Amino acid sequence: MAGRCPAPARMWVSDRMRFVPHGRAACLCLAVLATTASASAQTPLAAEEFEAHVTGKTLTYSQFGTLFGIEEYLPGRQVRWSVAENQCQYGSWYPQGSAICFVYEYDPTPHCWTFWMEGGALAALSVDSQPGAELYEVDSTDKPLACPGPDVGV
Repeated sequence: MAGRCPAPARMWVSDRMRFVPHGRAACLCLAVLATTASASAQTPLAAEEFEAHVTGKTLTYSQFGTLFGIEEYLPGRQVRWSVAENQCQYGSWYPQGSAICFVYEYDPTPHCWTFWMEGGALAALSVDSQPGAELYEVDSTDKPLACPGPDVGV
C-alpha cells in the first residue's frame, strides 16, 4: 500500500461541503505541508561554500521576475554592488550565524541573507523577508562590473 492513503473514515471538507475520506484528506494535508516545508527549509550555505561559489564572479540576481542587482565578488570577501549602470557601491560580506551579511560604503547597516543552492545557482532570502521574496542568481560571469571612478570625464 505504499503511496496510497488509507480511507478509514470520512470528514467534511468545508470549501465544497462534501465528504472526503478522512485518511485521504489527512494525506492531502500532509502532502501540502511537506511541499511547503521543503520549499522554505533549504539548507543554508556555510560561509566557506558561499565564498567558493561567488569569489571571482559577477552575479546577476532577480526578484519577482525582474532585475534586482548585480554584484561582483572580489577576493577577501569584498564586493561591488550595482542596481544602475555605471553606479557602484563598494562593500564587504561576512557570516553571521547561518546568514551572509553585507555592508556597503554608504550604508553601514548590515543586510543579511540566507543563501542556498537551487539547480546549481544561488537562491537567497533576506532575514527580514517572508518566503516568496527570494532572490535568484540568473547570470554568472567572470567579467568585472563596470564601475567608473568618481568624476570620470569631468
